[in-house]
Amino acid sequence: MTRVVVTNDNIDSAWKKFKVKFARSGVPSALKEHKCYTKPGVKRRKKKEEQIRNAHKRRKKRD
Repeated sequence: MTRVVVTNDNIDSAWKKFKVKFARSGVPSALKEHKCYTKPGVKRRKKKEEQIRNAHKRRKKRD
């Protein structure tokens, strides 16, 4: 459970902190994943494409 303490009645900053904590917890991505069934082959393909993209990013950053 994600908790954020509101200080000085500043709800806007607390809301921003909550959204960041919630996103980092992985709940939104898990909800997306369980929304519909994805075939194992499609999962593998997407994972491989993501690894290639990340490798390109790392290579660009290094050079």
